[in-house]
Amino acid sequence: MRLRLTEFRPRTGPHEHRVVQPRTPLRHTSLTAPEPIGLLLGDHDGLNRLAGLFAFAARSRHTVVHIPLRDGVPPDEGFGDRVDLVLAHRTLGLRPSRWPGLRGRLRAGTPLTVRTDEARTARHAESWHTAQRRPDLREDFRHTTHARTFFLFGTPGLFAHTATECAYAAGFGPRHKGVGKGHSVFMSGLALDQPPGGGHPYEVLICFKPYPPYAHFRRPGGSATRPRRPAAAP
Repeated sequence: MRLRLTEFRPRTGPHEHRVVQPRTPLRHTSLTAPEPIGLLLGDHDGLNRLAGLFAFAARSRHTVVHIPLRDGVPPDEGFGDRVDLVLAHRTLGLRPSRWPGLRGRLRAGTPLTVRTDEARTARHAESWHTAQRRPDLREDFRHTTHARTFFLFGTPGLFAHTATECAYAAGFGPRHKGVGKGHSVFMSGLALDQPPGGGHPYEVLICFKPYPPYAHFRRPGGSATRPRRPAAAP
């Protein structure tokens, strides 16, 4: 997949950071942070591009991937305030408390085009999935919400796994019955660390939903032409 991004190199004191954003917004994709259940709701384009962004994050250990999602088209279902999404490797040491200052420096960006390797991402995700069968290697996203932003801190394998889950949702979500009428369909979920003390588990549901007007939506395999209008009565 080819990703069109904008690259920023903001500085905080002596440190330079690398931050990338999608060059064009994911207009029909939204995210609400888990309290304790969040919702990632996207159309085919949005979920497909999210798959590419997670795949890019998997191999970019020194890059912060910032995905603005608050200013897209408001969804007609779900609850809670919409948030942006930030992907960062745990080893990067990004502090959410410093993010607002860093975000404020994202002014003069440079166009950047990158390509992701879906086959390599799938292999990496499969290796990660195999390792998860061992209890001592179990890993989930560390996460927090700050400044209307949901942060996911992960490892290369975890980002690659989530990329394949988003790609699955983008590819197979449109095949479900009912989506042509505007119904969303649950496809997967984000693997999140759970806080100590029990209670309801934290989770973010990944759901497919086409954007309106739904009469324009066609399920894969269906007719690409619109149904003809009935002839006018004589």
